[in-house]
Amino acid sequence: IPGTEQIDDQLNAKELVKAIREFLDTLPERDRAIFLHRYFFVEDADAISARYGMKRTTVNVILSRTRSKLKSYLTQEGYYL
Repeated sequence: IPGTEQIDDQLNAKELVKAIREFLDTLPERDRAIFLHRYFFVEDADAISARYGMKRTTVNVILSRTRSKLKSYLTQEGYYL
């Protein structure tokens, strides 16, 4: 049926957004805020480190660990990355 692929893609995108939100709810507040500032508000690590009063390397470690946890979570939920 023409157009069903687009509908499927939209539904899959909504499900993925829901899964990411659920994952973010599992994070400690600071880690969630750092992740959001980096990937949703597109702040660089220097700006985030200044905002939270921590070293840039600490921010980068938190982001790296959070990405790894997100990948694991999404894999568990049936998403293949």
